[in-house]
Amino acid sequence: MLVPVNAWALGDSGPPPLTPTRVLSAWTANPPVLLVVVLLAAAYLAGVHALRRRGETWPRARSLCFLVGGVGTIALVGLSVLGVYSGTLFWARALQNLLLVMFAPMFLALGAPLTLLRETLPRRARSVAGAVLHSRVARVLTFPPVVTLVLVVPPLVLYFSPLYEQTLRSSLVSGLVGVLLVFSGFVYYWSRLRVDPVPSPGSYLVTMWITLVEVMVDAALGIVLWLGPVIATGYYLGVGRSWGPDLRVDQDIGAGILWIGGDIIGLPFLATVAVRMSKEDEGSAVQIDAELDAAEVEEASAHEGAGDAEPTPARLWWEEVPELAERTRGHGA
Repeated sequence: MLVPVNAWALGDSGPPPLTPTRVLSAWTANPPVLLVVVLLAAAYLAGVHALRRRGETWPRARSLCFLVGGVGTIALVGLSVLGVYSGTLFWARALQNLLLVMFAPMFLALGAPLTLLRETLPRRARSVAGAVLHSRVARVLTFPPVVTLVLVVPPLVLYFSPLYEQTLRSSLVSGLVGVLLVFSGFVYYWSRLRVDPVPSPGSYLVTMWITLVEVMVDAALGIVLWLGPVIATGYYLGVGRSWGPDLRVDQDIGAGILWIGGDIIGLPFLATVAVRMSKEDEGSAVQIDAELDAAEVEEASAHEGAGDAEPTPARLWWEEVPELAERTRGHGA
């Protein structure tokens, strides 16, 4: 995905300056990105079409999240001005990496692709997919401390090792890193948003703590890039760019994008988590109310059948809820 393809050959004077006009008009036909985008969109639309052929519905909002927010962002990253100048400007590649690890995966996860896949698979394949989903590897991968590392470690390794310069010099390495960033972000959002089924659902409060850790890592990454030495100096000097910010300022801009941009992208994620947590609480309240109503009906029927038998003492409402009843018995002991 992160293939540094420039629309112009790099001569002695370097690529053309990035002007406001080129921000909108600079596009590149990047074959690997086009292939990934077409395959993802085609597979998702085929699944939705299969459901509709069976007379089932699929929420339009999920399709929009996956196709526009997720796949559309991948296309924007690789084909727009970001793809054209990703091998020339540090800040352009920094924005690419940020969108690939935090923005695109969030919308891919909101599209519930695993649920769509499960609903369209044959019954035997569905059971195999369920076994994989609840396997030990899946449980370990989505364990909160592990999923935190899955999210924060790849960017740190990328920028603080020779890997970053290799992504600039090799299209293959660049593409593999792009896939890894999307995968790590998807694992995080899949396990924390829980739109798709997960091996072991955790508390949304844990998600808040993980997000706090991620914000702190973004800040640390931005500060180190801002105050630390310029990375991939040999490559950028070899580009021969004679316009725009110098290498130091270019990296400072990229550091700000990684720091502040990560926090900005985290806001809609936290809002989504808050909404889902509220809906989950409402669902639990409705279920408890239904159970209480059923218990009252059963108790009234028992009284009517007992006739003149001695009535059983009324129970307090919290004694009908197993979790609360267990706590009250513990305090009363």
